[in-house]
Amino acid sequence: MRERITARVLLLDPADRILLMKGRLPSDPKAPGAWFTVGGGVEEGESVREAAAREILEETGFTGADIGEVLFVGEQIHHDRKGRPVLVRESFLLARCGGGEPSREGWQALEREFVDDIRWWTLEALAACDEPMFPTDLVARLAEHVGGR
Repeated sequence: MRERITARVLLLDPADRILLMKGRLPSDPKAPGAWFTVGGGVEEGESVREAAAREILEETGFTGADIGEVLFVGEQIHHDRKGRPVLVRESFLLARCGGGEPSREGWQALEREFVDDIRWWTLEALAACDEPMFPTDLVARLAEHVGGR
């Protein structure tokens, strides 16, 4: 089975809001969307932190984010457009930025096709959200790092 190494970012603004994207998987484009963190694949010769910085820039336009160490890791199996399984190994990092309106100018064609929304969330709004989100324990993970904790 093919593997894909990814850097996922819990990107916080000065008000401790997290930036999430809502989208669908290319393997199931008609499925309802889910909220997920900024991030993507680690390229050849790139560290997870370098990939996180690149992904923040590409997906939001924000520069100068303060990127921390890996907080937790996970893995899941997704399928590519041809239905082949791909083991996705995820490293989740906490990062802080100045906030503002994210830019979509750096989005690749795949993101333009499958990402429906991008917005900031407070922890309270996220906890009240009844839509799917990934990772599924994001609220608990995030609560450990916001509000002065």
